[in-house]
Amino acid sequence: MNNDHNQTGMNSQSLDDDQVDAKQREPQTEPEAPATGMLGDFWRALALLSRVPVFISCDFSPQAMARSVWCWPLVGLFMAGIAIIPAYVIEILTGNVMVAAIVATFTLILLTGAMHEDGIADCADGFGGGFDRQRKLDIMRDSRIGTYGVVALVLCLAMRIAVLGAAGESGSMAAILIVMATLSRAAMPIVTYVFDPAREDGLSKGADRPDIRMVSAGIAIALVLVVIVAGALTTFMCLIAMVVGASVVGWIARHQIGGHTGDVLGMTQIVSELCVGIAFIAILQIS
Repeated sequence: MNNDHNQTGMNSQSLDDDQVDAKQREPQTEPEAPATGMLGDFWRALALLSRVPVFISCDFSPQAMARSVWCWPLVGLFMAGIAIIPAYVIEILTGNVMVAAIVATFTLILLTGAMHEDGIADCADGFGGGFDRQRKLDIMRDSRIGTYGVVALVLCLAMRIAVLGAAGESGSMAAILIVMATLSRAAMPIVTYVFDPAREDGLSKGADRPDIRMVSAGIAIALVLVVIVAGALTTFMCLIAMVVGASVVGWIARHQIGGHTGDVLGMTQIVSELCVGIAFIAILQIS
């Protein structure tokens, strides 16, 4: 190995002046500058919260990740918009809203890579199976899934499908998909702002605490979208449900492990999404 290395060095040193000048004249490929501004925030958020391919260079520094939280609800809108299409087609073909609800759920899981579902399963296993803080954190990092995780996943998926199906019976599946997707992704930055990270490393620690202005902007964007598709009363009730869901998850996480982790944020998205969906159905029943 040393001989090869030395021979390589000798070959490089034996280049004549013309060869050196030619190499210096070769055009150098400049690295692509990362996207900046609001568009950069969106691409960064999309890469973080989904498995949708992003072919634009993004800055994933802690400060940049924290700044992008304002457009997390827009990522939710983007993914809900995609999920609506196959669900609508299936409902036309089959006339069955429950099948359409399953298709919508499956599409969302494909788009996110089941990252939120993985989070709630890890939290269920860790919170339910660990006897102390460190043991809970260790279990949450284990890639294997236990009984608590399976039960949590089954119940959450069943609840999501049931809620979407109930909304579909009233012709509101598209609306509830948008409401649940946007508000639940506005809930995650609230947890990162209010509660401290539970680990000294990992996604939550690396993402840094977001600016309250960015968190507020995300909530405002989500509320505007919900008002447009569902009206003021539904927006108000779903906002309360979202805050309740995020607060409960944050309080449980602080009690169990001392703060939030990436898995806790996934759990926040799932729980707040289901709370929002239940509130939406309740308003449908009243009206």
